Amino acid sequence: MATPHSGTAQSAIDPEALERYRRELNGLCYRMLGSAFEAEDAVQETMLRAMRAAQTFEGRSSLRSWLYRIATNVCTDMLRGRARRASPIGLGPSSAPEPTALGPRLPEGMWVSPACDTRVLSDYADPAELAAARESIRLAFVTALQHLPARQRAALVLCKVLGFEAAEVAVILGTTVAAVNSAVQRAGAALAALPPQDRVAEVHSDHADLLARYIEAFERYDIPALVKLLHDDAVQTMPPYAMWLRGAADIGGWMLGAGIGCRGSRLLAARANGCPAFGQYRIDVQGGYAPFALHVLEICGGRVASVHVFLDTERIFPHFALPARIPA
Repeated sequence: MATPHSGTAQSAIDPEALERYRRELNGLCYRMLGSAFEAEDAVQETMLRAMRAAQTFEGRSSLRSWLYRIATNVCTDMLRGRARRASPIGLGPSSAPEPTALGPRLPEGMWVSPACDTRVLSDYADPAELAAARESIRLAFVTALQHLPARQRAALVLCKVLGFEAAEVAVILGTTVAAVNSAVQRAGAALAALPPQDRVAEVHSDHADLLARYIEAFERYDIPALVKLLHDDAVQTMPPYAMWLRGAADIGGWMLGAGIGCRGSRLLAARANGCPAFGQYRIDVQGGYAPFALHVLEICGGRVASVHVFLDTERIFPHFALPARIPA
């Protein structure tokens, strides 16, 4: 797990000093809230609270720890009285083979949304640290975190993901070292007890050749070739809809049935939740290609294990700095 960088204690805080921590605070808030958009709102509120309280910062802890305490409190406030965000897989069984419709569109607040790597991951020189950090923002892990009470969630992320010592986490959370250790232990046990569909499975690193073949097959709309790139029990989700598919054959059937409108699409590469991702653009009757979905791929054993297709492009594409359209 990542080793925390030391903050610099200082009595006068200027905005530039705070801005140095924005990306890692985004990472904390995203893991806590399960929404990249809410995470950015939480960090902005953290910065405002920090500036208002700047005169109370006496340097007895690092500036970094002080900011993390504020950010954790902001996230806890935002989570109070709120239903947890989830994945379609955790809400019901997979759809029957070759479903004909997506069903009703559900509220954005129900889903764990994708996050752009460059907005929530700090710069890591060590490849092992980078790999661990990517694992900690994977959709499955962030979704699993949402099952935990806010304090357990914060203790687990701060200790096991961000590398804070228990004594420092106790200061951040305003509690004791014993309470922190207990919260981390209970959080780990709770995650281990989740149903199989909610647990975090092992996902391997990127495979450039596999991704190139995925793009080629999708853009040619060669569904038999695309299906060969999937695990037999691969899953596909499509937030903000509850419907999801299990099995390469069912995914292929959907794409040749209700999903046939994706024929002729173009894909642009991105990075989301520590995984390869693609912005999908469908043919626009007015010319060129219009945003349609963000695909987040999880790869295991040389094949695609899951494809999460997020259809809320109005907010997601700007978050990933994807263009508003592609010319013909």
